[in-house]
Amino acid sequence: GRGMEGEDRTRAGCILGTRIGGTQEIESSKVLQRARGANRVSPFFIPKIMANAMAGQAAIRFGLKGTCYVTSSACASASHAIGIALRTIQYGEADIMLTGGSEAATSELGLAGFCSLKAVSTRNDDPKRASRPFDKDRDGFVMGEGAAALVLEEYEHAKARGANILCEVRGYGSTDDAFHITAPNEDADGPTRSMEMALRDGGLNPTDVDYVNAHGTSTYLNDKIETAAIRRVFADHADKLCVSSTKSMVGHLLGASGAMELAACAMSIRDSVVHPTINYETPDPDCDLDYVPNASRQMEVGCAISNSLGFGGHNTSLVIAKI
Repeated sequence: GRGMEGEDRTRAGCILGTRIGGTQEIESSKVLQRARGANRVSPFFIPKIMANAMAGQAAIRFGLKGTCYVTSSACASASHAIGIALRTIQYGEADIMLTGGSEAATSELGLAGFCSLKAVSTRNDDPKRASRPFDKDRDGFVMGEGAAALVLEEYEHAKARGANILCEVRGYGSTDDAFHITAPNEDADGPTRSMEMALRDGGLNPTDVDYVNAHGTSTYLNDKIETAAIRRVFADHADKLCVSSTKSMVGHLLGASGAMELAACAMSIRDSVVHPTINYETPDPDCDLDYVPNASRQMEVGCAISNSLGFGGHNTSLVIAKI
């Protein structure tokens, strides 16, 4: 379809997610300031560390004059951005929204912090096999970097301009554990309610879902608790679901992960294929679902749900479906 020519740009907006902003810039500028003095800090320092700069830059580049900002909720950042972009269209405040997330936090300090938290894998002798969601021998996530963007658009508006429609965003759920700043609550209540809320929002039954793109970090607690939540939401249907973790292949994109993973779900719907959870070798009795181990699977995906669960106890779920 055609681009933005003739569009009302005041009805086009941008909501993106990121965890923290320009960590590498903060680190390198601090070194420079200490070595050479405050007046050597770049005038670009502030614009480069602002978490919101990416939404501002996108608005400038594409002429998006509607609502525009950044959400920050650790690993749920991009999913919150997408959910609020959906609401912005539903509320009638915009016809078209650029949304998603971006993260580049594998700086020395960022990595050191996650290492101190004991959140990352120590399988340094075999990095390709270190990210192993739902595997019994998982020992933490592997940090990744990246970005993904999606265009959400009101259906009639998209049809009128001849847009290539991949799928429909059906529902959004967002909750908090209100339990601990980094650890998920073992009762699995937060992610359970998040998924239930997203399904209810979309007028869907659990049996409508074919595929769950799990948060699946490869940490001991996350994978066990997320599995329990999926079992609670889907009951008997849980055994018919395909569940997989994009993080097994790309690592943990932190604030961008929800966008990358929802994009993977959209591709699954478009191409009738579910990507695998790689490095799955030893089953864990606490993780007893069909995780599409090691090889992709050809299958029709009519409806998919994607979870993102972040430090701070944030839980988000997004449901998309074939249109």
